[in-house]
Amino acid sequence: METLSPEVLEDLRHGRAPRERKIAVCTTGAHLPPADRAEILCVLAEDPDEMIHTRAQEALLSVAPEVFVEAAKRESAAPALFSYIAKRPQRTPGLAEAMAKNKNCPPECLVPMVPYFSPAVVQHLLEELDRVTAHPQLALLLENSAFVTPEQKKILENFRSTAIDEGHLADAAAEAEPDPAKRMTLLQQISRMTVAQRVQYAMKGSSEVRRTLIRDSNKVVQRSVLQSPRLTDQEVEAFASMANLTDEILRLMAGNRNFRKNYVVVRNLINNPKTPLDVTLHMLPLLNPVDLKKLTMNKNVPETLRSTAVKLQRTRASQQK
Repeated sequence: METLSPEVLEDLRHGRAPRERKIAVCTTGAHLPPADRAEILCVLAEDPDEMIHTRAQEALLSVAPEVFVEAAKRESAAPALFSYIAKRPQRTPGLAEAMAKNKNCPPECLVPMVPYFSPAVVQHLLEELDRVTAHPQLALLLENSAFVTPEQKKILENFRSTAIDEGHLADAAAEAEPDPAKRMTLLQQISRMTVAQRVQYAMKGSSEVRRTLIRDSNKVVQRSVLQSPRLTDQEVEAFASMANLTDEILRLMAGNRNFRKNYVVVRNLINNPKTPLDVTLHMLPLLNPVDLKKLTMNKNVPETLRSTAVKLQRTRASQQK
């Protein structure tokens, strides 16, 4: 079977292909693998040419449900695919999960799929705070679903909360934003936000916003700062050395593989007296000789960590003889 070039596939996915080729996709399949054809048919179902979109819609009726599952798993899937599935939600095994786990699937397309989510799928979404909080209806439907666990329901209820520790946040903002006028504006904005809105602000706001919200009294907001696509290495390094962060957020940082690739983050976490002892002991062998020696003299860290650092230093010295 002749395969189409990537360029031709891209033209089809974006509706740029010649009319004859579009018709071929709708009728003969144009030598496309099933998942590719299903995706492109979804695109053509929105084509401005009445004959094209009518034929595409008819052809889609004969596509096997499992083909949509395969297509929905692909990172490069066209938005039209998710839109088509969302308009015709069905209990096809794996389909709701494929939609939820594909980061390119718009939150609004997940709304009709909620009745088909399992607790495991909900948990996956709750670990991607940006998608759930970006669409209030999605969060509300999940919250009211019969299948969510009590713990998940509590988190989802929390998204609607307006509770905030203004005094604590003011201290954080004072360290994050030196300009009094800008700091006041920042605090006024945050004080009017729900938890879900603060999550979105942490994801999309400035570094000053993230440095403030990393100390939010709400754990969900704290976590969202670490998930922000705008977060820089320098910010993570600074967070790793902050002794006024919660144990939980420091543990999350230590457990993040991407963060651990940064040696400065590792060193700062180990030297941070607030980092849980089991975490620092586990990371201790990652220290270079110079930083290990400094740690043995750091009176701010737990004695157990210092004494273990001394033992490690002696072990390394004996191995070099």
